[in-house]
Amino acid sequence: MNPHLLSVDSLDRGRVDHLLRVAARMEPIASRRQTTRVLEGAVLGNLFFEASTRTRVSFHAAFCRLGGSVCDTTGFTFSSMAKGESLYDTSRVMSGYCDAIVMRHPEQGSVAEFANATNVPVINGGDGAGEHPSQALLDLYTIHKEFTRLGKTLAGAHILLTGDLLHGRTVHSLIKLLSLYEPMRITLVAPPGLEMPAALVELVASRGHRIELRDSLASDFSDLDVVYTTRIQKERFTSEMSETFAGVSDDFIVNKRFMDQRCTPETIVMHPLPRDSRPGANDLDVGLNGDPRLAIFRQTDNGIPVRMAIFATLLQVDELIEKEMRPVRWFVPGRFGTLDA
Repeated sequence: MNPHLLSVDSLDRGRVDHLLRVAARMEPIASRRQTTRVLEGAVLGNLFFEASTRTRVSFHAAFCRLGGSVCDTTGFTFSSMAKGESLYDTSRVMSGYCDAIVMRHPEQGSVAEFANATNVPVINGGDGAGEHPSQALLDLYTIHKEFTRLGKTLAGAHILLTGDLLHGRTVHSLIKLLSLYEPMRITLVAPPGLEMPAALVELVASRGHRIELRDSLASDFSDLDVVYTTRIQKERFTSEMSETFAGVSDDFIVNKRFMDQRCTPETIVMHPLPRDSRPGANDLDVGLNGDPRLAIFRQTDNGIPVRMAIFATLLQVDELIEKEMRPVRWFVPGRFGTLDA
């Protein structure tokens, strides 16, 4: 078995389904009803050389929920990379300290280069505009849970991916995972110049899926099962793109009007977050907060059991989970958010 999780390309349908089953078994721990010490004594190196809130903290929390300890480093400033240390040297050094390593880096392919120097499991927490495999797994897990609640299946589903599909590593990984399943309809809507890479479109189409390319959200989307929208990632723009990009028009905003006019009461809305809530950003509208179709916080909650499943599987303790569970002793609120259903 591959000791690392660097790309969804390393996953086949069987391994994905196994990870999702393990994640479901982690739910009592993730929801704070049960606790375990199955990774007691193990140490995670959490190396984030690019900004992160959800991914960094959820990997940290997932490892702790399994009983392990975490060593964090964030940014280049407080790393020896600021002194010119290579990825190879950093990898070899951290391998002597840690039992697993999560890494995020702004350069595509950098995490794979880091992993080449170690036999300790490495998980790609995002490499530039490349991939984000754990996010794709938690997104797929969310879709499965929401569809189960609604009595739907992935086969024949209509999924809309919109936003910055060129730089959005989450959609790059997700569309490849979706392509492992029964044929479905996938519609891609992106502002000019931010379209999904052609190679990914061709790959998914070659696996029997129906791909539609559209230039706005003004079309009739009455049969949508999932709306997955992403932030415009201006931090990844070239200088030329920054000079010519005119911004996002209203034709690309997912808001209550779009949902009420183009979608059904059973359409679910997803976003990898963060969403840009500043005026004029035209990201996923905060006016949808409280709408039961908005699944973004259920989506982030699902990051804990999925990342626990990744750790448990890579460190080969996934068959020990139930044996180690015991009830928690502290207060846990019935709902984590004030607007949660």
